[in-house]
Amino acid sequence: MTVLGHEVPRAHRLPPGQTVDDLRRFGLPAFAARRPTLPAHPRLVVRVGEQGGDVPVTELLRGHRETRVGDLHCVTTWSAVDLWWSGVAFRVVHEWVHGVFEVPAAARWVRFRGLDGFHCCLSIDDAVAADVLLADRLDGQPLTPDHGAPIRLVAPAHYGYKSVKHLAAIDYLADYHPGPAGWMAHPRARVAHEERSRFLPGRVWRPIWRAAVPLVRRRYDAHG
Repeated sequence: MTVLGHEVPRAHRLPPGQTVDDLRRFGLPAFAARRPTLPAHPRLVVRVGEQGGDVPVTELLRGHRETRVGDLHCVTTWSAVDLWWSGVAFRVVHEWVHGVFEVPAAARWVRFRGLDGFHCCLSIDDAVAADVLLADRLDGQPLTPDHGAPIRLVAPAHYGYKSVKHLAAIDYLADYHPGPAGWMAHPRARVAHEERSRFLPGRVWRPIWRAAVPLVRRRYDAHG
């Protein structure tokens, strides 16, 4: 990356505790064997209390495509950098939801659900940040199944488990739900604040999560 013509060393822009690695299929060990069937014509299901509906992903993207470069920081301390994502900003989807449904003031969280059963929440304030996308392309090419096809959430300011792959549905909720990550998840998981978990400082988790990476990699490679 360059800023005003000057090269910025990768190590100088990595968050605390992170090291550079390649972007590979990775996640909770329980999801290594889950390979969801991908729809030919993906639709995004929206639930707001008792209200609900769905919309073709192509309709969300029409006229709203953005391309942004960002890094993906896994909570287990590896980072994939300089990733070019293309899709629709979630704030555009959020505005569409408000135009279609009556979103109660008490709805402070958005739960993102994937076709593989994984799900997690972002606060609405975090979800509508300018860099949060629903992406269908990576580095100029359509997303592959390994990286979350047909569409995935991309939230660069938050640890990677917030960037739900194979996105199929969103729910507006009054309360936070951690999803399958359970106690390991942080409600906000902001990389800049090293919010690796709700319990103990982030730096305490670094060696624990880092030690788990080889085992998790082998699990995913076995189901590659």
